[in-house]
Amino acid sequence: MSAPAEPERDATPPRPLALSRVPEIGHVTPGSPTQLRLQKIWESKPGWRGWLSTVDHKSIGLRYIVTAFVFLLMGGVEALIMRLQLARPNAALLTPEQYNQLFTMHGVTMIFLYALPVLSGFSNYLWPLILGARDMAFPRLNAFSYWVFVFAGIFLYSSFPFGQAPNAGWFNYVPLSSLQYDTGPNIDVYALGMVLLGISTTVGSVNFIATLARMRAPGMSIDRVPVLVWGTLTASGGNLLAVPAVSLAFFMLWLDRQFGTHFFDVLNGGRPLLWQHMFWMFAHPWVYAVVLPAMGIVSDALPVFCRRPLVGYTPVALATVATMVVGFIVWIHHMFATGIPALALAFFGSASMVIAIPSAVATFAWLATIYTGRPVFKVPFFYFAGFVLLFVIGGVSGVMTAAVPLDWQLTDTYFVVAHLHYVLLGINVFPVIGGIYYWFPKFTGRMMSERLGKIGFAVLFIGFNVAFFPMHIAGLLGMPRRIYTYPADMGWNTVNLITSIGSFVFALGVLIFLVDLAWSYRRGPAAGDNPWDAPTLEWSIASPPPPYNFATIPFVGSRHPLWERRLASEQGDHPGSVLNVGYILDDGREALGTTALDGEPNIILKMPGDSYAPLFLGVFSTLVFAGMILHAWWFAAAMLVAAAFSVIAWLWPERGLLQREPFPVHDEGGEIG
Repeated sequence: MSAPAEPERDATPPRPLALSRVPEIGHVTPGSPTQLRLQKIWESKPGWRGWLSTVDHKSIGLRYIVTAFVFLLMGGVEALIMRLQLARPNAALLTPEQYNQLFTMHGVTMIFLYALPVLSGFSNYLWPLILGARDMAFPRLNAFSYWVFVFAGIFLYSSFPFGQAPNAGWFNYVPLSSLQYDTGPNIDVYALGMVLLGISTTVGSVNFIATLARMRAPGMSIDRVPVLVWGTLTASGGNLLAVPAVSLAFFMLWLDRQFGTHFFDVLNGGRPLLWQHMFWMFAHPWVYAVVLPAMGIVSDALPVFCRRPLVGYTPVALATVATMVVGFIVWIHHMFATGIPALALAFFGSASMVIAIPSAVATFAWLATIYTGRPVFKVPFFYFAGFVLLFVIGGVSGVMTAAVPLDWQLTDTYFVVAHLHYVLLGINVFPVIGGIYYWFPKFTGRMMSERLGKIGFAVLFIGFNVAFFPMHIAGLLGMPRRIYTYPADMGWNTVNLITSIGSFVFALGVLIFLVDLAWSYRRGPAAGDNPWDAPTLEWSIASPPPPYNFATIPFVGSRHPLWERRLASEQGDHPGSVLNVGYILDDGREALGTTALDGEPNIILKMPGDSYAPLFLGVFSTLVFAGMILHAWWFAAAMLVAAAFSVIAWLWPERGLLQREPFPVHDEGGEIG
C-alpha cells in the first residue's frame, strides 16, 4: 500500500478561548529536549512497580483485551465440555449439577467477562489516540475499572474449585435461584460478583462519556469523531442506565437469601416476575452495549480496505444512538411467554421489529461502502465482511422472535440459543479479531501473518456456522434449551453431533489465531506508522505510540485528517488538519480540554500520575464482598475502612498538580503557527 498523503500544514490552530495561560504553538522534533521531557513526564516506572501503578490508557486497554481473551478461552473450554456431553444421546460425561454449573459459568463468562470488557479494551486503547488526546479524562478511574473487572472475574471463578459455582443459568431466574431451591453459596457468589462487576462497568462508562465531552483535539467537533466513538459512547450511556437495574436486582436477591426479605418470594407478597423485568431491563440494552462498539470497529476499519470513506456517516451515527434508545423499550420480548397482557405483547412486539431499521441502516452503509469502493483483500477485510453476513443472519432470527405467535413456539428452544450466539459471539468475536489484525501494528509495531490470518479466518467462519446454524434446526425440531442430555429417539442426534463437531472446528480457528498472534508478537515484520494507509489520528504517530501519545496537540479539520489531500483533489476542498504543529504542553502531565460540541480548546488539564491507589481500592473492595460471602462482617467492615483510606490516598494532592506556570517559548526548527 502507498504511504499516506501528508496533510497540509499551512493552517494555524485557533488560540485557546479561556485558558489560564496561552501555551506556545510549535513543532517538536524527535530526540529534542522537549520530546525527552515529555517522555520522562509520561512514562511509567520500569518493572513491577510501574506495572502495578500505571494509569496509561494504552497499558490498561491492552490488559483489558488480554484478560478478556483469557476469559474467552475459559468460557470456550466450558462450551466444548458441554458439547461433548450433548454430542450423543444419553451421555454421562457430566452430572446434572456439573452441567448446570458449566452452563451458567459459560454464559456469565462470555457475556459479562468477555464480550463487553474486550470492547472496553479497544476503546481504552484507541479513544485518546483517535480523539487526539493524551489520556482518558480520569486515568486513575480507568485503572480502577480494570482492577475491579479482574477481581470480579476471580471472585466469580473462586467458587469453581469447591464445586459451588453459580448454577441457575446466567439469567438466574427466581424462584429457582431462591434459598429454598438452592441452599449453597452458588447464587450468593453470582449475586455479589455481579454487583462488583457493575462497579467496574459504571465507572468505565462515566470515564468514556467525560473523555468524549472534554478531551478531543481542537477542531474535532462532534460530527467529526469516528463511528467507534459513537458506538462506545452509546454503549456507555446505556450502561449507566441499565447496570443499576441488575445490580439492584442481584442485591435484592442476596437480601432475600441472607436476611429473609421477600422481594421475590410469592408466598410472602413478593413478585418473581419482578426479577425478569429488572434483569431484562438490563440484559437487553447490554446486548447492544456489546454490539454497537463492535459495529463501530467495522464502520471505521472496513472503509480503509475499501479505499473510500464510509457511506452515510451521519445516518450510521444516528442509527447507533437510535438502536440503544429503542433497545430500552424491547426488554419484554424476552417475556412474551410469561402471561403479560395482550396490549404489552403488541407494543413490545412492534418495538422489537422497529429496532431492525437502524441496524439495516448500518448494514446497507457497509454494503454500499464495499460496492462503491476498491476492496483490498487483507485479513481484516475478511473478518469485517464475514461479520456483515453473521450480522444479517442474527438480525433476521431476532426479528423472527419478535413476532409473538412465533416466539411462543420458539421460546426456550435451541433456536433462541442459535440467535444468541450469532448476535453475541459472531457479531462480537469477528470484529474483535479483525480489529486485532487491524490495530496490531499500532499495538506492537509489527504486522501479523496474512497467510495464517486467512487460514484462521476460513476455519473460524466455517466452524462458527457449522456449530451454530444447526441449532436453529434443533430448535425447530423442538429441542429445549438448558437440558444436559436427551433420549435417542427425539430426532436431535444428527444436529447435535454436527454442532459439537463445528464447535471444535471453531476452537481450532481460535487456536490458529493465537499462534499467529504469538508468532507475530515475537517475529512479525516491522509495520511502520501507517501500514494500512488509514485516515484517522492514531496512524499519524509512531507504532507503538509514545507514552504521551501526541508531542503537539493536533488540530483536526475533517473526519479523515490523513486522507485530506486525496479527498480534496476529488472534492475540491482545501485540507484543514494540522498534525505536526500545535499546542505544546510539557509543564508536567498536561492535557488540553475542549468544548463538548465544537471541540474548541478552553482549559489546560493537570492529569494525575501513576498510583497504587486504584489497585488497593480494587483489592479492598473485592475483600469487602468476600467478607459478605463468608458472613465475616467484622472483616468486611475492616476492608471497607481500608477502601476508604485508599480513596484518601487516591485523592491526596500531588506536588505541583495545580501549578500553572507560564509557558516557555518553543522553536525547535519546525513551523510555528
